[in-house]
Amino acid sequence: MRKFDSKSFNEKAFKYSVDRVPNLKKNELRKSKALKGNEDIRKVFADEDGTAYARIAMRGLLEGQAVNYDGQTDIPASTTKTFEQGVIVVGRAKGFVEKDFSYDVTGGKDFMENVVEQVAWYKENVDEDTLLSILKGIFAMTGVKNKEFVDKHTSNVIGNMIATTLNSATNKACGDNKKKFTLVFMHSDVSTNLENLNLIERLKYTDKDGITRDLELGTWNGKLVIIDDSIPTTEVADIYNKTTDTALVAGKEYYTKSGSNYTLVATPDVANIATYYEKDPAHTEYITYVLGDGSISYEDLKVKVPYEMSRDASKNGGQDTLYIRQRACFAPFGISYEKVSQATASPTNEELANGANWCIVNSGEAQENDRSYINHKAIPIARIISRG
Repeated sequence: MRKFDSKSFNEKAFKYSVDRVPNLKKNELRKSKALKGNEDIRKVFADEDGTAYARIAMRGLLEGQAVNYDGQTDIPASTTKTFEQGVIVVGRAKGFVEKDFSYDVTGGKDFMENVVEQVAWYKENVDEDTLLSILKGIFAMTGVKNKEFVDKHTSNVIGNMIATTLNSATNKACGDNKKKFTLVFMHSDVSTNLENLNLIERLKYTDKDGITRDLELGTWNGKLVIIDDSIPTTEVADIYNKTTDTALVAGKEYYTKSGSNYTLVATPDVANIATYYEKDPAHTEYITYVLGDGSISYEDLKVKVPYEMSRDASKNGGQDTLYIRQRACFAPFGISYEKVSQATASPTNEELANGANWCIVNSGEAQENDRSYINHKAIPIARIISRG
């Protein structure tokens, strides 16, 4: 009997098989503690059937200035504020079809194990795309307090990253809270540059047959490195800036400007240096994300039928289609999803990447000046922009 035939398909057995395949990236995310379960999120979506969006309470911290205890100064009392965080459920679904003819021409090859392994890999990449879209949206936020977070948690590197880049970036973002950072998401070009500097140490993986091999995963300064070329890059054209030199620098190229055109000066003259421009050549900008302990709350939520088979005996001579469905909640610590621009019950990756849908968690008063905001240094999420 064909295992993939919809009549003999066992949803529970299939789910068990998929779950047994190592989900390497998500496992390492959890080991790094960047991805953590959240009981409040789990409860709100378990208790309210059909809920796709919720607001959960975040308890405020003690604040206020202590007074001098001298026997004559009154002691003021203050209370903590309760913050609210919006959290959204992300639903994704996909179908995969296999033809009977493929089975026939391969001599009855059993492809179920291959399907199981690829479904696990596919779901891992779906979740990673969701997470990267959320990070893009966070750093696209606008507004005074939101912009403060974006600016202080972004480090721009002129050139490639070096040994001190990560430490400096995490310190800029969170100060003495930088020790919470545990994970780095980066493009392979950036990773290659760091590997060439002997700054990346590869992790090992031993499979079920006892074979040990290098993973795409490594560590940098003790922080887990996950390489993903789906992290967006930006192509930057030549940029010309007025020189700040007051004396000619040997070997440096200077340009003059006429309208929108720049011309290389063949023989620079110090008498004209105030009119010269310098060229910053065209380059690729890479984004690297750094996450900390508990920076993303994650809950895998139930769906009625996560896996099912459909049999169409007439299509293409007969074919089986596997359908998969999943729902999950990714909630960045200290940042609220406000659902300002979302068309359906589940946000697309484009909607998650829209900065208008996100804001720093606050106490919710009508006037922005009356609101208390979570301290941005408590949010262990940072971004590094570099050329490699």
